[in-house]
Amino acid sequence: MQPCGKNRKMPSLKVLIVDDEVAYVDVIRRRMEKRNLKVDSAHSGSEAIRKMRENSFDIAIVDLKMEDMDGLEVVKILKKMDPDMPVIIVTGHGSEQAAKDGIAYGAYAYLMKPCDFDVLMGKIWEAVKTKTARNR
Repeated sequence: MQPCGKNRKMPSLKVLIVDDEVAYVDVIRRRMEKRNLKVDSAHSGSEAIRKMRENSFDIAIVDLKMEDMDGLEVVKILKKMDPDMPVIIVTGHGSEQAAKDGIAYGAYAYLMKPCDFDVLMGKIWEAVKTKTARNR
């Protein structure tokens, strides 16, 4: 059953947010935790890879532009580590080509910042639902 309504609760999912904007991550984390998601964050690509080695996640939200590593490279590595884990790219510095490349590397969706939080949550729900249906 899909959650509905503005204050809908998601099933307890483990989310990895990869973004070097600490304030953005804090806001998104708080809003997701209010919706029953378990959120971990990485403020660099290398930190995201380390966290993926230590934990499993249901979905990852990845920024494209980070200081240490390009977000598309992070997407490629995360998809190699867990091919079934959906990845959503959220960026303020995107382009049509970056969107195409992200999808080609296995990203489920590509959203521009600032994106509506309910749109992001809808994409998370769709991605996890698609993954669950595919793994049945």
